[in-house]
Amino acid sequence: MTQQSAQGDTALGYNRDCFCVLGSDSAARLQRLSSDSNSGVNQPLPTYQPVESSGEPGQLAGGDPTERGVSFFSAVNIVVASMIGAGVYTTSGFALADLGSPLMVLAAWAIGGLLAMCGAISYGALAQRFSQSGGEYLFLSRAIHPAAGNVAGFVSLLSGFTGAIAVAALSFEAYMKGFFNPSGDGFVSQSLLFQPGMIACLLVLAAAILHGFRVQTGMWIQDALVVLKLVMLVAFLLFALISLQQPWQGIATAIPRPTDSHPIVQLARSLVWILFSYTGFNAAIYITGEVKQSGATVRRALWVGTLIVTVLYLALNAVFVLAPPSSLVLGKPDIAAEAAGYVGGDRFKFLFRITIVVSLATSVLSLMMTGPRVYAKMADDGVLPPWFRIRTEVPRAALLAQAVLAIAAIQLATLNDLLSYLGITLSLSATLTVGSLFVLRSKGDDVAVPFYPWPPLVFVVGTLVITLIAGIDRPVQLMVAGGTLAIGIVAYRFGSVRKPNDSATPD
Repeated sequence: MTQQSAQGDTALGYNRDCFCVLGSDSAARLQRLSSDSNSGVNQPLPTYQPVESSGEPGQLAGGDPTERGVSFFSAVNIVVASMIGAGVYTTSGFALADLGSPLMVLAAWAIGGLLAMCGAISYGALAQRFSQSGGEYLFLSRAIHPAAGNVAGFVSLLSGFTGAIAVAALSFEAYMKGFFNPSGDGFVSQSLLFQPGMIACLLVLAAAILHGFRVQTGMWIQDALVVLKLVMLVAFLLFALISLQQPWQGIATAIPRPTDSHPIVQLARSLVWILFSYTGFNAAIYITGEVKQSGATVRRALWVGTLIVTVLYLALNAVFVLAPPSSLVLGKPDIAAEAAGYVGGDRFKFLFRITIVVSLATSVLSLMMTGPRVYAKMADDGVLPPWFRIRTEVPRAALLAQAVLAIAAIQLATLNDLLSYLGITLSLSATLTVGSLFVLRSKGDDVAVPFYPWPPLVFVVGTLVITLIAGIDRPVQLMVAGGTLAIGIVAYRFGSVRKPNDSATPD
């Protein structure tokens, strides 16, 4: 989800003052490295000496990176905004229908949090090793092969950003309509504004316009909204703990587990949805090149942001599944609103609906900021047309393309279709990315991973097992996810792709 800002230089030897173009000698070294790797020779990844800036459009020249760019606070906010979206407000109702026990639902959220933290540690190590924007596309292109980067790039294009933006925007629309038509009698449905997908499309356009000006302007507004979102969610939790007059009913009213499938399959099915809710733990990697002190700051932002959201998710879902009777929230897509109504009545339900709307809006804002940076990096390497590159402070062409793709997804797919597809596709992409750490180590690159090999090993094994079990249970979604991965391979095979430049030096 998840996923975002890439500096669109023609990429790029990194030094402390600028990003600059690699010369033909460096390109030749990269080509020899690729040949050695393909023939089974393990070689350390190359590093480069600083060179002078070419001054081409889109390059950041001059100025100390510690004095410019996105701050640590804003990087954490990007992680939080990307993670707290549609999933947490919808998933537990379906998980409760699958698992029966509220305690099992909370255990599933704890497992998801553990995997997300392992993923954040692993992605943080990659961000410090490859201190540019570009995300999974950059990591896999440099660590494994350009074809692997292509796969991740097209997963980001079709799923990680386009699909995730559509999910958040459609959920935003559903909750917004509840303000104007709480009785569901269709009174407002004749207006053009309330036609299916219209509010969602307007939100995407607003986010594109906001981020089309200056990076800093968009960040100020997003930071303010994220802080507001966190304050409102914490207020909801405090209200639930202090003001709930009735005893918590979840455990006493739990239903037996359905017997239509094996318990492990049911748990895996629920975990796929929950893992989708945790996507976004890696969001700051997509803007590494625009963050102060680059990879080191991004690494800390991933850890802190993921930890904050994990604790918040466990607390929120404890209220969602333990406070109300199970029958009130079982299988409900709007479990958050139902739980809020049980805790504080209709007025509190209305206030919490505002919290959800703000939360979903910040998710769209974050994804619309970060996604186009990946496309800019793909354009630098020749995977996408050159007009996707960053020519000014923001990648406006890529931003426009992202808005068009998201609007198309909103018009063509349903929310349920998108959720099932994204859960499987993004999990497979993240597994491949974290697995690249083992490839780097095997090539002699001593990339620093705390507690290695446990965080990447737990993430890869856990996520892969969960995804494959759920995919076997839902073969259509698994096949569509496989088709998405195949698009990247086909595009690499028939496209004209330059060798990626390795500007990655540790901070």
